[in-house]
Amino acid sequence: MNTDSSRRNTFSTTTQRKNPSMCQHQPPCPTAESADREAAHPMAHHPEQGWSLLCNGVLLFEDTGELLPNGQIIAPHRPLDVATAA
Repeated sequence: MNTDSSRRNTFSTTTQRKNPSMCQHQPPCPTAESADREAAHPMAHHPEQGWSLLCNGVLLFEDTGELLPNGQIIAPHRPLDVATAA
């Protein structure tokens, strides 16, 4: 019996995750493709560096810019007229 080939057969099968998102919440958080993607729960928050990682894989920056898991960049979308807010 060749133990090397039996080991390779055991380890050659792969499992695919049905949901590649890191979200384990119920109900699940919005996906990275959703318009409300910023509502996902933060998994890592680093205000000293100006970014947070959301459970849907989105990197959210303090200037409201975003980097989606597929590499797409979302430009900052903060309000332009902050003088009227005071």
